[in-house]
Amino acid sequence: MTRTSHTPELAAPSLAPAQKTGINLAAAAHLLIEVAPYPDMDSGDLIELFWNKCYVASRVLTAEDVGTTVSLRVPESFIDNGTARIHYRVMQVGQGPAFSAATRVLVKLDCPGGEPSALSADENQQLAPVTIPEAIRRQGVNPSQIKRGVPLSIEPYLNMAADDAITLRWGDVRMDLAPITAADIGLPIQVWVPPAVIVEAGEDLRLDVTYCILDRVGNNSRWAPPRTLKIGCVNPYRKVPLKQEFEAAEAREH
Repeated sequence: MTRTSHTPELAAPSLAPAQKTGINLAAAAHLLIEVAPYPDMDSGDLIELFWNKCYVASRVLTAEDVGTTVSLRVPESFIDNGTARIHYRVMQVGQGPAFSAATRVLVKLDCPGGEPSALSADENQQLAPVTIPEAIRRQGVNPSQIKRGVPLSIEPYLNMAADDAITLRWGDVRMDLAPITAADIGLPIQVWVPPAVIVEAGEDLRLDVTYCILDRVGNNSRWAPPRTLKIGCVNPYRKVPLKQEFEAAEAREH
């Protein structure tokens, strides 16, 4: 009578906690896949790791490895954009191979705005500065505009993708925009900077406006080249700060 061996499926491999949303450009350079302890784990076991069904790494366990999580490194040359399927198998003396369940992970190596230059730690010169109406760029933001808010736009950028998160920086104040949708890709992003943000940042002869982008797997664009604006009248003899004056005007209206 023929007996069929039913080897239990092993637990799927996992990524480090910081990479749970997927694999970005930084993670791909030193990617480790973790294999949790499994039943009958023993010294001398051979763990073989597969990336999209291709063998990429292996490790023979020592006595110190038994009962611990084992890490295996994936060579960067195997990692490419798309969805990757990762699994491993365990070879034990006197036993048939045991296979793990598979883990599927998103790989995105294209940074929003393109990969920033190593020459600039803070700026990405491939991103366009924000676009602001010409009259405001030339004359600055006057008290009437402060009260209404200021329109601006962000040009489409390289590797624009759904779920990109954009942060606008108006002076020292940051404003998170709604995530990019599939319908937004390839189109300028229209932004309305509300009075509260302008007032919080205050008056300034040279206020910088810029933005950065973080994609769904954590690739960071760095900051776009800033656009410089004059905000308010910037009178050094002024007794009442802009924020207090704005609040007083709001109270008078109500």
